[in-house]
Amino acid sequence: MHGAHVPTPRGILAPLRMGDAYTPGLAVMRTTTVRKLRRLPLPGKVLVEVGAIVRARDVVARTELPGKVTITNLATALGALPDEVAAKLVVAIGGAVTVGAPIARTSSLFGLIKTVVASPIDGVLESVSPITGMAVFREAPIPVEVAAYVDGTIVEVIEAEGVVVEAKGALVQGIFGLGGERLAEIVVVATAREQPLEAADLTVAHRGKIVIAGGRASLAAVRRACELEVAAIVCGGFAYQDIKELLGFDVGVAITGNEAIATTLVLTEGFGDIAMARATFELLTSLAGKLASVNGATQIRAGVIRPEVVVPADDAGDAPLPIAHGLEIGAQVRCIRAPYFGRIGTVVGLPSQPVMLPTETRVRVLEVDLGDGDTRVVVPRANVEVIER
Repeated sequence: MHGAHVPTPRGILAPLRMGDAYTPGLAVMRTTTVRKLRRLPLPGKVLVEVGAIVRARDVVARTELPGKVTITNLATALGALPDEVAAKLVVAIGGAVTVGAPIARTSSLFGLIKTVVASPIDGVLESVSPITGMAVFREAPIPVEVAAYVDGTIVEVIEAEGVVVEAKGALVQGIFGLGGERLAEIVVVATAREQPLEAADLTVAHRGKIVIAGGRASLAAVRRACELEVAAIVCGGFAYQDIKELLGFDVGVAITGNEAIATTLVLTEGFGDIAMARATFELLTSLAGKLASVNGATQIRAGVIRPEVVVPADDAGDAPLPIAHGLEIGAQVRCIRAPYFGRIGTVVGLPSQPVMLPTETRVRVLEVDLGDGDTRVVVPRANVEVIER
């Protein structure tokens, strides 16, 4: 393999020497190709064709979610037998109904006593059972639209389901995120990659913007951002215990991205008081004023999903990025799996022989100093990624 080349974590080619251990890291690239699958939750209609040029806000597919169902016992309400209910309807099955408007009526004692049953909702009378006398009402369907998310070209159409959009531009992946997709202008508030983000750093001028911080974002800052309706915060770190304070619950190991928060949060480095990597900070600050797509969705188990910032090629420029190095003594790494997920440290040992883990799996490991001088841990090499500082 001497003289072979592999992509480095920063997207630059570097020579691979015999004995090197390469661990992929988060993508931080000024120019790359990104493919995004844009899929409907239910079968629907795809609105574009292969080869179409789309903008991030363009709707590429559309469907409707079934409306909420309400059930009413018409037989009881009318004082009739179940098989008599259909004859007392004043609205046809499948017909539109309006809340409070009559749907069935009956009379007794030579018409002296009249009973009228009103619709409980706005929607459709879907069915009436002759066995139970139960009527099923359904509210209007809920329209669902899927946008392209990034400026690009449609390279694949999945019939009745969605599309694949290919885009060229800058890509910055994070280690963890909260909140969903946002499309907004990038604004830089940090003057240095170590600078924390505090509530006082945010003003009404940041409403609807993607705010680039340097180091840790405080809980107060994120809450202030939500109040101001800041589109997103991209920062080096965030205190893990503050996630529960922010959301009211623990996120666990499920996919994030659907949290009901006004501001998407993307951590580029990990949990704690961590400065943003130099290459990441320099790239993001160079993109100030550009329109970017951000998504906080994260999954750290199989089928890894990274939070990300994507800027179209027309806005990204083409300045080179630093070359990242392989896994070696002195390299800085980020732990990407429990129990040290999000922690950053320095490689201090690379044992050559595989080690048996408590799970009875034999793997190659490394020793990492987590930064306090005394904490050295042994982790599988597959559980870390090299970062450029």
